[in-house]
Amino acid sequence: MKKKVIIIGGGLSGLYLGYKLKKEGFSIQILEANTRIGGRIFTKDSNHTKVELGATWLWRYNEALIKLCAALQISLYEQNMTGDALYEAANTTMPERFQLPRNQDISYRIVGGTATILEKLSQDFSGDELQLNQKVVRIDANKNSVDVRTETATFTADLVISTLPPQLLVHTVAFSAPLDANLLEIANNTHTWMKDSIKFALVYKTPFWKEKGLSGIGFSNVGPFTELYDHSDFENTHFALMGFLNAGLANESKAYREENIKAQLFKFFGEAGKNYLSYEEKVWSQENLLQSATPSFLNPHANNGHPVYQQEYLNGKFIIAGSETSPSYGGYMEGAIYRGNEIVDQLKHSF
Repeated sequence: MKKKVIIIGGGLSGLYLGYKLKKEGFSIQILEANTRIGGRIFTKDSNHTKVELGATWLWRYNEALIKLCAALQISLYEQNMTGDALYEAANTTMPERFQLPRNQDISYRIVGGTATILEKLSQDFSGDELQLNQKVVRIDANKNSVDVRTETATFTADLVISTLPPQLLVHTVAFSAPLDANLLEIANNTHTWMKDSIKFALVYKTPFWKEKGLSGIGFSNVGPFTELYDHSDFENTHFALMGFLNAGLANESKAYREENIKAQLFKFFGEAGKNYLSYEEKVWSQENLLQSATPSFLNPHANNGHPVYQQEYLNGKFIIAGSETSPSYGGYMEGAIYRGNEIVDQLKHSF
């Protein structure tokens, strides 16, 4: 009889684990609290242009992720870096043009958008194997099985794997048996990548920046945006700029942020910068399926890949996965795949 595994979370980590374990002959069920899959991958169609408001780039040293893209027949293309960049040092000075270093690592994007990975991984899941709107609230370990309770149903399996960010897991899911005190301490002090980020994108009719000899890349010490990048598609038929906003603007209104961005775009690019077709943003600190009740500041990647996450819990019936638990590239897409491969290899030989 096939062993059944319940996977909590339908982001990249959960979908990849489900994809790999199903191939290995396990019976799988992925429970996702949201109305969409993807977690911190969020590709949005805006004015017929796909813009990334979540995970965007990968690099040549992301070997596990690149291998997966090849297996799924997903193509990559280089982030456009051709042309000068702009740097704004102060409110009182105009942005200065400068040439980007020629020897920097090339960053890659996914043809068709980052969500292409999600689509490929999940295309063969049945409605029972991947269920949305199933927020897990409790896990009960029994002698020979484990029950996973959501707000509307109860599911039973031989093993449960959580792919939730550790801090979110220990604050939102109750357990019939207390978790190890050391695990709770580390999880509460594990940084969740991107939880404080604000990403935005602007769609344009033409790539006017290229006509000015610019790369579309910009940096600012004063904001509201701190980083800006060319976000045109692989075919070079849809054009956009995408970047990050100062995290301190999270509590302002969307209209306030957009108005201030518009003023900064005028300073960077003149009138052409203000003439966008659409504006999109994602304030990740307002995503309640990513945030926990712990407000304390943590350094980026704090406790990512900690050894406590390599252990099994609830008498071997519970494993903690997800990008933040990866000892390699914790928090990034590469970490999600690397940790997934660790767990699949472990279960193939021991479960």
